Amino acid sequence: MADRSAPSCHLRLEWVYGYRGHQCRNNLYYTAAKEIVYFVAGVGVVYSPREHRQKFYLGHQDDIISLALHPERVLVATGQVGKEPYICVWDSYTVQTVSVLKDVHTHGIACLAFDLDGQRLVSVGLDSKNTVCVWDWRKGKLLSMAPGHTDRIFDISWDLYQPNKLVSCGVKHIKFWSLCGNSLTPKRGVFGKTGDLQTILCLACARDEVTYSGALNGDIYVWKGINLVRTIQGAHAAGIFSMNACEEGFATGGRDGCVRLWDLNFKPITVIDLRETDQGYKGLSVRSVCWRGDHILVGTQDSEIFEIVVHERNKPFLIMQGHCEGELWALAVHPTKPLAMTGSDDRSVRIWSLIDHALIARCNMEEPIRCAAVSTDGIHLALGMKDGSFTVLRVRDMTEVVHIKDRKEAIHELKYSPDGNFLAVGSNDSSVDIYGVVQRYKKVGECIGSLSFITHMDWSSDSKYLQTNDGNGKRLFYRMPSGKEVTNKEELKGVQWASWTCVSGLEVNGIWPKYSDINDINSVDANFIGQVMVTADDYGIVKLFRYPCLRKGAKFKKYLGHSAHVTNVRWSHDHQWVVSIGGADHSVFQWKFVPDRKLKDSLHIAPQESLVDSNSDESDSDQSDVPELDSEIEQETQITYRRQVYKEDLPQLKEQCKEKRKSAASKRRERAPGNSIRLHFVHGYRGYDCRSNLFYTQTGEIVYHVAAVGVVYNRQQNTQRFYLGHDDDILCLAIHPLKDYVATGQVGRDSSIHVWDTETIKPLSVLKGYHQYGVCAVDFSADGKRLASVGIDDNHTIVLWDWKKGEKLSAVRGSKDKIFVVKINPYMPDKLITVGIKHMKFWRRAGGGLIGRKGCIGALGRTDTMMCAVYGWTEEMVFSGTSTGDVCIWRDVFLIKTVKAHDGPVFSMHALEKGFVTGGKDGVVALWDDTFERCLKTYAIKRAALAPGSKGLLLEDNPSIRAISLGHGHILVGTKNGEILEVDKSGPITLLVQGHMEGEVWGLATHPHLPICATVSDDKTLRIWDLSPSHCMLAVRKLKKGGRCCCFSPDGKALAVGLNDGSFLIVNADTLEDLVSFQHRKDVISEIRFSPGAGKYLAVASCDNFVDIYNVMSSKRVGICKGASSYITHMDWDVRGKLLQVNTGAKEQLFFEAPRGKKQTIPSLEVEKIGWASWTSVLGSCCEGIWPIIGEVTDVTASCLTSDSKVLATGDDFGFVKLFRYPAKGKFGKFKRYVAHSTHVTNVRWTYDDSLLVTVGGADTSLMLWTYEMEGHRDSRQCDSEESDLDSEEDGGYDSDVTRENEINYTIKALSTNIRPMFGIKPHLQQKEPTLDERPPVSRALPQPEKLQTNNVGKKKRPIEDLILELVFGYRGKDCRNNVHYLNDGADVIYHTASIGILYNVATGSQSFYQEHNDDILCLTVNQHPKFTNIVATGQETQQICQLQLLLFMCGMQ
Repeated sequence: MADRSAPSCHLRLEWVYGYRGHQCRNNLYYTAAKEIVYFVAGVGVVYSPREHRQKFYLGHQDDIISLALHPERVLVATGQVGKEPYICVWDSYTVQTVSVLKDVHTHGIACLAFDLDGQRLVSVGLDSKNTVCVWDWRKGKLLSMAPGHTDRIFDISWDLYQPNKLVSCGVKHIKFWSLCGNSLTPKRGVFGKTGDLQTILCLACARDEVTYSGALNGDIYVWKGINLVRTIQGAHAAGIFSMNACEEGFATGGRDGCVRLWDLNFKPITVIDLRETDQGYKGLSVRSVCWRGDHILVGTQDSEIFEIVVHERNKPFLIMQGHCEGELWALAVHPTKPLAMTGSDDRSVRIWSLIDHALIARCNMEEPIRCAAVSTDGIHLALGMKDGSFTVLRVRDMTEVVHIKDRKEAIHELKYSPDGNFLAVGSNDSSVDIYGVVQRYKKVGECIGSLSFITHMDWSSDSKYLQTNDGNGKRLFYRMPSGKEVTNKEELKGVQWASWTCVSGLEVNGIWPKYSDINDINSVDANFIGQVMVTADDYGIVKLFRYPCLRKGAKFKKYLGHSAHVTNVRWSHDHQWVVSIGGADHSVFQWKFVPDRKLKDSLHIAPQESLVDSNSDESDSDQSDVPELDSEIEQETQITYRRQVYKEDLPQLKEQCKEKRKSAASKRRERAPGNSIRLHFVHGYRGYDCRSNLFYTQTGEIVYHVAAVGVVYNRQQNTQRFYLGHDDDILCLAIHPLKDYVATGQVGRDSSIHVWDTETIKPLSVLKGYHQYGVCAVDFSADGKRLASVGIDDNHTIVLWDWKKGEKLSAVRGSKDKIFVVKINPYMPDKLITVGIKHMKFWRRAGGGLIGRKGCIGALGRTDTMMCAVYGWTEEMVFSGTSTGDVCIWRDVFLIKTVKAHDGPVFSMHALEKGFVTGGKDGVVALWDDTFERCLKTYAIKRAALAPGSKGLLLEDNPSIRAISLGHGHILVGTKNGEILEVDKSGPITLLVQGHMEGEVWGLATHPHLPICATVSDDKTLRIWDLSPSHCMLAVRKLKKGGRCCCFSPDGKALAVGLNDGSFLIVNADTLEDLVSFQHRKDVISEIRFSPGAGKYLAVASCDNFVDIYNVMSSKRVGICKGASSYITHMDWDVRGKLLQVNTGAKEQLFFEAPRGKKQTIPSLEVEKIGWASWTSVLGSCCEGIWPIIGEVTDVTASCLTSDSKVLATGDDFGFVKLFRYPAKGKFGKFKRYVAHSTHVTNVRWTYDDSLLVTVGGADTSLMLWTYEMEGHRDSRQCDSEESDLDSEEDGGYDSDVTRENEINYTIKALSTNIRPMFGIKPHLQQKEPTLDERPPVSRALPQPEKLQTNNVGKKKRPIEDLILELVFGYRGKDCRNNVHYLNDGADVIYHTASIGILYNVATGSQSFYQEHNDDILCLTVNQHPKFTNIVATGQETQQICQLQLLLFMCGMQ
């Protein structure tokens, strides 16, 4: 059975043996329910001693290293290590996530602490600056952050008696922090003479600014304010790792194995020496204490947890044990009893009872243990050691049977034969030794076929063969017991294996990803009866596969919990459990195996939520027979929205071209033209890769998008208004529940979402900073306050915003595959769903993160690709449309049923008060009742159904429907073909808007004397458009191939069209029927032009570098223009029809004589004198100025000159339409530019009377009409034109003062150069040369380094008299403005100079000062609000230029 699907059974974590005591402290507490919370590996554990039961929090994906308990003792915060570590706040009752705090720390989170009322959480990172962050953890919002210290911080705590004060301690320091506004300011603790400067490991805050701290030498340091006031010597004999405050006093625990209790004034109450108790041992070290009432919890370095009852303090109760530090590799299970044996580098072997969940025996060996095996009768336990020896013990009493050392390198694997007669021992020196068990382990054979260390071995059921795997991934077979290698594969045909733990072999091919050759799977164990197997790998993942698993890349179920390497995994003897062990986390996990038949009963149990899927990425589908994607969806998923250059890169690119600018700026350049254009109408609607992007507004207008334009269309007047705030393709649109605002998301390097008003067309909010490459889906919440968005980055990041504040609330990685839709739950704005390729996920907000659960399909089928989704009539009902035409109905996260709705994908769905409406690829709109039981009505989108008055033409029947919206008694439908239709409830259809379909639009021609234009596109259509106010498509014709160019004959009766296969047609301009067609070329026809006058000749240019000239009357080719070295891009005739101007892709400007096609050379001065019938060329001296500074990056693709030859319009690869004065001589001419197209503007043409400019945008498929406005006619429209690329001096430069101030550079010169020249040696330096560490630091902005502060501790010095600032002369006016203000009704004046804020009393002439700044103040303002009298803000310059410290201060009250 080559089934690649995931198994239907699963594993459930039942018990974790161990506790993380090493490298962690203060991580063990009692919860309010008297349960014990701690962590091990990547799992938070809540243990109930009464019931001997564990609950697990599985929200982390790497080692947890810090833990804090909320003051109400129900919520727990845990922090993990990793590249992007995060903090989870979770509930210890339900073990569900409450909040996720992320995106700030790197490396890991070293300590955590809640404040007194539990509203704020402080965290310390493991990065080089040990960053300290304060969070509003419920919102997931960062309130403040500051660099903590240059060295490790070990503990941090809020002062519980003073608000906004914190204390942190660590390597050789203690710091007292105050939180003011959003800034954290530290003051270092002063050790003075009271105690030695040393590392502080833990602390606790008490009343009256007293702080107690535990030091590395076992003393307790007592601080008052920031000063050390006394020490309690010898509180412990060695470092104090943990200090815990409770109502009765303080408990401390140290490296000396003692726990001491102190009263509230830190007078000793009692000592408990754990080393002296029954369970104690030499070297016991306490890492964590928690004192509650009469119980004390103690966690030790060696992974034990003790519980001490105070009145029986010499009898501590051992409630949890685990292996100590050192890697854990050895694991064996007993053949007949529910026991597991483990052995580790801590030299201990331990036996665990899987039923009682307890350690029942341990024995210490001489050497680190690397592998273990139990004999078939369960009597002997063999242990392989790191030094190459192995030992056999009796399981009964752990006494030694033999100890044999035949090898020098570690023994990595050993196994007893099924008949119990032999023991095979595989070592790292590439050989396997066979020992006879009955002959007291005498060596009887040796296998030496491997070239690398032995990793895995299995015996055959009859004990006659052994298979091995080695480090090279080779699989070898040996005859037993002699050890002779079997080379003839025939011999092995019928061999049954007694166990399967090998990682290579046909049966386990599927555990390896398809294209991997890595050895990251450490262990496998097959369960033959259940036909499943379990694997353990280097990424901390335990996976469940079917067995046998023959085809590579099989699907699986995956389970997280271990943090790093899972070194070994085994089934228990009765296959009830799986035991896995972690290398570095040295923990033992016991998983309960839940077979499929049990699964059916447990469907009502909600799956454990986690931030990471429990199914793997590849394993999105549990079945392997995922249907082929629908062709349309397939096409859509392959569209890439990446750009070589984004508009955001323009300023940078211009910077790089500075040299060119300088040379150009010296020359006088032509002014920009006085006339301008304004966007008037856009033909097109983006349907081919977007959905649900079409809505009615409050006033009954229609809002949608195309290219980079948001369009509000009035269907009564047939007019459009435009939102032009975007500068690249808009990919999604959502409407506010009140139908007055819309949100649109665009493509971009740092893409933005704009929320704008459809009435005023003004932006209300622009959100950026979180989506790379683009935004593909947006949705408003039902109250309109929140907005959800999905990016098109590789992780399809989902972000939840408070859009009015522009604040990101939460974010999460969505899926590897494309997500099509996001929807916020209308009843609970903290919940949302996303649907996409093989993806249906239910999310809920948790602080700064979102927690997702996959839709549970149960027995109903497989996760299909979902194209749309809506919420139903209650908060838990969701309806989604699939790519196969079904509607799935979900309750909570469970699929209840599916209904067949359409043939082909269901692309759009809309919920009504009573019922739903859906639209699909089949071109049918269906109305349903509220349970999808009955289909009430269907509307087929057909030409026959078009209403008589409808303008425009439907391209085909049953176009694929991409968007549906209801309102005003109509159904609004958007199609993949770029049409917007309005369906009346009674059936007739009106066509409102249409444009080209997917494919680039290049061909554009305007009629010689009518307001008509023709376009031809890669979508294989030729279309005629009416440019008069009716704005509709007059005619359309499907072509056999796409086309790139077209041209009207001078009389307007014929239309020539060049196609992409090298042929061209001449058609009747009214009926579009063929008149004549030719094919002489193989490559794309790139430009086609009738000669002026009678239109006697037709010039046809192709991409294979030729221009053919045809005589139109005789339909013969009369000439060929040769000599171009690249494809032809543009062509123009002169007025007489005798000369052709040609541009090529190699930027050549060539001239040919017509009709023969002889090449001519014409000097540029002459070219200007020639009268051209049209000018669409982009080369030559007349249009030198149209090429931008960054001409290497972007091409000017098209140009067109007005008939009065005054204004040249151009289109370029950046999507800009620009107007230049003609001729545009001299480089980098000035221009007006307009953004509406997204990337390439492929063609621009003026109409016959210059009243309109028509532009087409390649891939955005749109046709835009711009009205041409003369100079006087300037109503100040938004986005008229942006300034040109560079402003040269003659634009009226700056005033000299302004110029000077503009050039001031505020980067600190760090006083590297003296202000005036100095001679001689300063007096205090004359005696001796300064040693290096006494030199004053050259910096103004930083405190002195520690060296200087600690060197003089204890040296006697004359006391320094303090200096007090009395008077400051001066005021900073040279480069500041608006920085003098009256305060207190004119009694005082406030201003600044240097780094000081000065309050000057007018009556007395006295000054008072604000001196918290440490560098020049550059700006000052006074709060005018009556509520905040006398509040002043000042901003300074600093070495980090952008970090403006705004310090608010109360004047007169420093």
